[in-house]
Formats: sequence, structure tokens, C-alpha cells
Amino acid sequence: MTQPPQDPTNPQEPVAQPTPTAANAQTPQAEHDPVREAFTGVRTEIAKAVVGQDQAVTGMLIALLCQGHVLLEGVPGVAKTLLVRSFAAAVSLDSSRVQFTPDLMPSDVTGSLVYDASASDFSFRPGPVFTNILIADEINRTPPKTQSALLEAMEEHQVSVGGRSRKLPEPFLVAATQNPVEYEGTYPLPEAQLDRFLFKLVLDLPERDHEFEILDRHARGFDAGSLAAAGLRPVADAELIGRAREAIAKIYIAPQIITYIVDLARATRQTPSLALGVSPRGATRMLGAARAHAWLSGRHYVTPDDVKALAHMSLSHRVILRPEAQMDGLDVGQVLDSIIATTEVPR
Repeated sequence: MTQPPQDPTNPQEPVAQPTPTAANAQTPQAEHDPVREAFTGVRTEIAKAVVGQDQAVTGMLIALLCQGHVLLEGVPGVAKTLLVRSFAAAVSLDSSRVQFTPDLMPSDVTGSLVYDASASDFSFRPGPVFTNILIADEINRTPPKTQSALLEAMEEHQVSVGGRSRKLPEPFLVAATQNPVEYEGTYPLPEAQLDRFLFKLVLDLPERDHEFEILDRHARGFDAGSLAAAGLRPVADAELIGRAREAIAKIYIAPQIITYIVDLARATRQTPSLALGVSPRGATRMLGAARAHAWLSGRHYVTPDDVKALAHMSLSHRVILRPEAQMDGLDVGQVLDSIIATTEVPR
């Protein structure tokens, strides 16, 4: 088998790379990495406030490290907003929350020009989007006009008001929560906006043991409004996030793995069960997320298991099921499972 080429971004990278197998995927690197360990500690801190949502926490970590955004879906009361607030506290970033309602206007999110009588001129008043982590609560309860106010912010990390573009703080992440679309008073997000989310994270109802732990914490005085009282403390900051992003950019990804991602994306466009497949942007974002997943796992290279682990959360919101497939009882998860099972995995 031909050895993968040397990574041009890392001159010290050895030419011979480990074979990307599931066994290698479980083998941590021997060296001590305080940056990686800090982000591993984020999970521990969030667990002080949120019970049993490990996959969602991992998804938010990867999104932050990849400059992506997350859409959290679940019925009311499964701690979607609490999860984001706890995450912001654990990484020591500023956050602001916008409750999306049917009467919310775009300027309520981005900011607006306000007339200053003393200067006889208009001045810009920043909206809540000018923060590190924007909690867009129940985003699908506001009409598409206001939903679209976030399009430029999510893709270009800036907003344009009054003919002038204004940069947002870095890092910047939108964590939007939504109720399932079959709930009353919801407006389905347009495809263009869904494609800007790196992950869709579904928060299910807790298992019996987890629900007991939640109630037991409240019985012992837990207050969701006071995370500091719960013992949650910051274990990372913007400087560590920058260092982590630099390390992730050096993670080796073999041409065979890139081909695997391309084949998965193209399969979603060719399967007869889907009316809309994954865009090239979706495939690109999946590549970056796989690198972050490998880094968090303690490896310097990406394996097919990294891609598989992120496939559902990366792709499910970017595809649309055909009506006839719905009538046959299929759902998006089943279709993606079939695509993953039938796409050739590099060895």
C-alpha cells in the first residue's frame, strides 16, 4: 500500500502514517497536552449542571474549535438553554441570549442606527449578536425574515447595518435551540440557514437514572440560575481556543479519508430517498470537524471512525427526505445509516 504523503503544514510529520483502523482510533498519544486536557475538562464542568448529554457537549466543543455553529433540537424542558449557558461559563466566553418570538425584528438581533440629537447624527447601537456565544432560543418561533438576520453573522462573522459591515467578536458561535417542527407556532428554518449549522444535536428525554439524578440535584438545592453555586468554573479561554485551532489545523488527513467524505456527500445526492443532498460546504465542514474529533481523541491523524462518529450530526439537517420515502415509513436517520453502511471505507 502506498504511504500517504508528508503533510506540508507540518515539516516534522513523518512520512509513514499509522493505518487508520478502529484499533488505532482508541490509542491515545503518549505526550502530555495541557491544551487538549483543558477542553476535556469542559465536559466535567458542564456535567455539574447538565446530566447525561455527553454527545451534545462533544458536538459543541467541536463546533467551537471549528468555528462552526450548532442547532439543538428537543422538546421543552430538556436543558437546551442550560447546556449552552454552562458551556459558555466553562470556556470563559461572553454570551447573550435572544428569545425568538413571532414579533422579533432583524434589528433586535443585529443592532440598529439610532439618532443622536447631541451629535446631529446616527450612531450604531450593537445588538445581542455582538458576543462570543449567541443563544438563539427557540429560533424556529420567529418568521424567516428575522431568522435570515443571522445568515451573514454565521457565515462571515459580521453584520451589515446602514451600508457598513461590522465585525463580530472572536471566537463567535451561534447555539440555536428549537422545538421539533411538528409543534404549534414553529417556522421551519430555510435550507440556506440549516446549511450554516455545523451540527444538529438532538437532546432526547433523559433515561430513568438520569432523570432521578436531575430531581435529586434539585432536591439538594441546585439552582439553574446560579452556575457558580453549582461549582462550575472556567477551564478554558479564548487564548486556549486559538492554540487548539492551530493544533487542529496540523492534524493529518489522508487522501483516502478525503475521498471517503466526498463519497458520503455524493451518495446523499444520488439516493432516491432524498430530495436534497449534502452541499460541498457540508462536506468541507465535515472534514474540519473530523480533524477536531481526532485531536480531542488524542491522535495526530484522522480515521474513518472520526467521520462515522460525526456523520449523523453533520448531515441529518442538510438533507431532505422525499414525501414518498416518508410514506414508506423511512426517516433521515435510516437513510443515512444505509448510506454509511454501503459506502466503501478506506483501509
